[in-house]
Amino acid sequence: MRLVVVVPVVVLVAAGAAYGGYWFARHHAPGLSTGTSAGTHPADLAKGAWAIGASDRKVLYYKDPMGKPDVSPVPKKDDMGMDYIPVFEDEEPSLEPAAPSQADHAHGAPADRKVLYYRNPMGLPDTSPVPKKDPMGMDYIPVYTDQGQDDGSVVTVSPARVQMLGVRTETAARRTLMRPVRAVGTVQFSERQMTVVSTKFEGWIETLYVNTTGEPVRRGEPLMQIYSPLLVQTQQEYVDAAKMAASLQGGDVESETAAARLVEGALQRLRYLDVPQAEVLRLQRERQANRTIAWPAPFSGIVLEKMVFDGMRFMPGEPLFKIAGISPIWVIAEVFEQDLAHVAIGQPATITVKAYPGRSFQGRVAYIYPTVGQETRTGTVRIEIPNPSGELKADMYASVELDTHASAPKVLTVPDSAVIDNGVRQVVLIERAEGRYEPRPVKVGAKADGYTEIRDGVKEGEDVVISANFLIDAESNLKAALSAFTAGEHQHP
Repeated sequence: MRLVVVVPVVVLVAAGAAYGGYWFARHHAPGLSTGTSAGTHPADLAKGAWAIGASDRKVLYYKDPMGKPDVSPVPKKDDMGMDYIPVFEDEEPSLEPAAPSQADHAHGAPADRKVLYYRNPMGLPDTSPVPKKDPMGMDYIPVYTDQGQDDGSVVTVSPARVQMLGVRTETAARRTLMRPVRAVGTVQFSERQMTVVSTKFEGWIETLYVNTTGEPVRRGEPLMQIYSPLLVQTQQEYVDAAKMAASLQGGDVESETAAARLVEGALQRLRYLDVPQAEVLRLQRERQANRTIAWPAPFSGIVLEKMVFDGMRFMPGEPLFKIAGISPIWVIAEVFEQDLAHVAIGQPATITVKAYPGRSFQGRVAYIYPTVGQETRTGTVRIEIPNPSGELKADMYASVELDTHASAPKVLTVPDSAVIDNGVRQVVLIERAEGRYEPRPVKVGAKADGYTEIRDGVKEGEDVVISANFLIDAESNLKAALSAFTAGEHQHP
């Protein structure tokens, strides 16, 4: 008896399910019938089933099922009869934010935002004062008053896309570009401390104390012992005048005055002959002429050249020694022509030589020569370096780095990565608002420390894109190309 009751219940449930499926198909899928007629292909049923599941998703376009670069705004088949695959708006990675529907425009837009106009969703130069759709059925995108008006080059990126691309910005600011100027040079003796030892009288070398080239000498150290008849005669004249003046003391005033003049004249002749001061003082003290005189070094340094030998006769003005001081020493650096504008007298300089790896020597720019080499196109810069121990030696090769920070003014800069350079023009992306970026041509200047000087095109305080800017710039170029193409179509129907 229980079995008889259950069977009618099962039959009623099955009938209800069948009627519900029929009712859903009639109201939600008008393209479907209750059965498959002889003229209905199973693929059409599949399309209808897809339409039921995707009725709330917007189709952007249809792509080739085999992955070929071919799209269509409407459903179509390929050469093999395969249906093109729909690409929905929420599947396609786009730089544009999702276009709101007309219902969203009417109900979802904030009440305090005013719509200026509606722009083409594909970036074409077409606007509308009221909501509308393009030929592919896509809703026009509203542009609000707080977004401002632009010339069509501004790229809008959704917040999700900004995060996915890793878009970062940095504020354009003024800073001093640390742009060190690097050059090569050679170590040379200071021309201010180079001298030739010679005499103003004829004589002979009695004894040579410094007899090798390169030998170090100290100021006042005797170089040689010389004999000169003129020196002996002048000394004797002084001795005789001094003795006469001493004998006339207390006598006739005129005679004393005349004797004093003779003494002073003899001393003056010795000074004119550059007799060392120590020898003059000895002569005044001892009042006895010496046959030979020790000739001293004029300052400390090394003997670059020695042109004398023991017993050699020399003439007035003949070079006997060539001596050079070792501190300070010079580095003559060759600076590239394009770097000369950044070099100034007094700038610190760091010198390194291969002889002392890991060590550096500090100096300053002392002079900038007024000419540029015709072949090398470099300017010559002289650097003075203290060298008390003589570690830096003449003709050493040196690497030079000039610190131009002290003389460099502050300039408007952006990071190097913010500048997009295609070889013809330079562009930066300005963040107009959150998710809105404007490509702007700029004029660039010097580069240093990872920053580029901006001479025109950007204002201080504006935010520039420093990452993912190539992707945004590509989208901007695409919009510009589409605008130009559409404008051409309007002009040539």
